[in-house]
Amino acid sequence: MEYKDYYKILGLERSVDQAEIKRAYRKLARKYHPDVSSEKDAEERFKEVNEAYEVLKDPEKRTAYDQLGSGFQSGQDFRPPPNWDQGFEFHGGGYTDTDSEAFSDFFESLFGRGGFNQGYGGRQRRQYSAQGENTYARIAIDLEDSYRGSSRQITLKHTVLGADGRPQLQERTLNVKIPKGITEGQQIRLAGQGEAGIGGGKAGDLYLEITFNPHRLYHTEGTTVYLDLPLAPWEMALGAKVQVPTPSGSLKVTIPANSDNGKKLRLKGRGIPAKQPGDMYIVLQTVTPKATTDTQREAYRQLSEAFDFNPRQSMGS
Repeated sequence: MEYKDYYKILGLERSVDQAEIKRAYRKLARKYHPDVSSEKDAEERFKEVNEAYEVLKDPEKRTAYDQLGSGFQSGQDFRPPPNWDQGFEFHGGGYTDTDSEAFSDFFESLFGRGGFNQGYGGRQRRQYSAQGENTYARIAIDLEDSYRGSSRQITLKHTVLGADGRPQLQERTLNVKIPKGITEGQQIRLAGQGEAGIGGGKAGDLYLEITFNPHRLYHTEGTTVYLDLPLAPWEMALGAKVQVPTPSGSLKVTIPANSDNGKKLRLKGRGIPAKQPGDMYIVLQTVTPKATTDTQREAYRQLSEAFDFNPRQSMGS
């Protein structure tokens, strides 16, 4: 996937104000509109211009895009950093008349197919409502927070237009209660913490979408938790009782004799403690010790003589 420099597409510096972005877009949209343009690549350029404007016209999208930095070059291979938009507070936001399905993979990787915040509901701005808009942000918690439930202090960044017409970041800090059993993708609603109402109207709500921080031991799918458990070859062959860590505490697990690499042992109800608790799976992984001494090499030779075993038999070799 290629990085797109939206400022370069519109022929702008990154320091421009919102009014300059609008003027540049109108000029280029007229120049490359397929109905009137004689340029050979007019249709493709028109799509690029609309995509760039889709991002830069919205101060929130623009600020999030700017966070990626200016160190990338147009056409450079690009993958968005994990949780790149974590902690940003967003509204819905309108769209240009362009069909967003025509936007690039680069746009989709940052803002989703169909426009930004589709994961949060993709709400449109209510121009004349007295009630404040709902706002949306994504926060990362530890898996253990879901097992225990916890309280956390979070800092959210949101965008406002400064007096100079350029987007500026502001921060606010909130105390959030993490409910026990919450899973990735679920939302926490903070009533009245969205945008302030107009003329004394009721404030909107803030919705926090949950993601989990990467864990050195576990990974999750819904309410199911997985642990890759390293075992010595003799533990796999002979069976063993080993102490296994779980997010809710350590426990002793019996490894059946003659277990295959990748075999899964189910620990019922040991997954995320949601209303319907998930399970935990221990995935057995053989770790072969290196033979670094004469005694160890001899042990491997004796092992090879004791077994009539060809691991490549199924390959016909």
